[in-house]
Amino acid sequence: MERKVGTISRGIRCPIIREGDNLVDITVSSVMEAAESEGFSLRDRDVVALTESIVARAQGNYATVQDVADDVRAKLGGGTIGVIFPITSRNRFAIVLKGIAMGAKKVVLMLSYPSDEVGNALLTYDQLDEAGVNPYSDVLTLEKYRELFGDNKHEFTGVDYVEYYSDIIKEAGAEVEIVFANQAKTILNYTDCVLTCDIHTRKRTKRILLENGAKVVCGLDDILTSPVNGSGYNSKYGLLGSNKSTEDQIKLFPNECQDLVEDIQAQLLKLTGKHVEVMVYGDGAFKDPQGKIWELADPVVSPAFTAGLHGTPNELKLKYLADNDFKDLSGAELKEAISKSIKEKQSNLVGNMASQGTTPRQLTDLLGSLCDLTSGSGDKGTPIILVQGYFDNFTD
Repeated sequence: MERKVGTISRGIRCPIIREGDNLVDITVSSVMEAAESEGFSLRDRDVVALTESIVARAQGNYATVQDVADDVRAKLGGGTIGVIFPITSRNRFAIVLKGIAMGAKKVVLMLSYPSDEVGNALLTYDQLDEAGVNPYSDVLTLEKYRELFGDNKHEFTGVDYVEYYSDIIKEAGAEVEIVFANQAKTILNYTDCVLTCDIHTRKRTKRILLENGAKVVCGLDDILTSPVNGSGYNSKYGLLGSNKSTEDQIKLFPNECQDLVEDIQAQLLKLTGKHVEVMVYGDGAFKDPQGKIWELADPVVSPAFTAGLHGTPNELKLKYLADNDFKDLSGAELKEAISKSIKEKQSNLVGNMASQGTTPRQLTDLLGSLCDLTSGSGDKGTPIILVQGYFDNFTD
């Protein structure tokens, strides 16, 4: 009988993960128990995905705000530090800012506007237009910002992040000065020691600062790249991808975890005879049309994945074939013609008109978005995702 279902994404429940837990055994047993309970079986090219959170938790990859402070002080001198382009997030950055401020005498906090890098808005473009402010060139002091725009609370959280971040810095024992600007080199009017906190534009920002005379430039990816006071660390991404754990502790992005995904793959192959792909995922890459927020505060969607997940989709657009190449066909003839095109498609469809409109993104980014939406970030209790049929097409 012809298969009537395409891609299926299932949230897999598992025990609450603690430091030191064997994630290979837990993942494999949870998937196998779910298959038995729900009456499905694994197939070749299924995908098992784990949230970065449980991987980091099992690794015990944590650090305290004091660890952050000590590393910031050692790398940026402990005097006046320019902290530029942070995202506005209670979960992602507020706890990090506390540690940074503890490692400085003064923080000059430079916020991008009207929104941060991932779309969290301080202002709207309409407000800027009404005030006659050019975000590409104008530098605003806190006083000017308040004069023009007053208090601006986030649409969903109800937090005035300007006040919130200022209070965090002062409570950590540092002086604070707040500036609003979108040109990285602006911060050099205040200090030549800079910690740039942007995520996906960090390399360009560092280059601009160094070219314009900065004395010391670090990114969040340069802090906690090795243990401090015995802390956790991330050798590649530092503080990027970290989350609040407690009021004085952060959970870092998982450190090396390639062995983990390959071990899970090997164990599933041994048990089932099926070649399953495995990945670790964090934030997906999608935008909320209401809040305008890009859900991509991690440095990458997937820090580790098995070899079969390299690359991008190689797909034909069915509606293009139906509306163009086979516009005069219908029913069984149309189905047969499209099926033949799929079976005979080239291994690389770049430039082929029949592939236009298919998503030119990495497989791990697409799958990570699907998994992130499936697992959610709250109390679903499904930090493991099983995706089946993702690599199927119309002919399967």
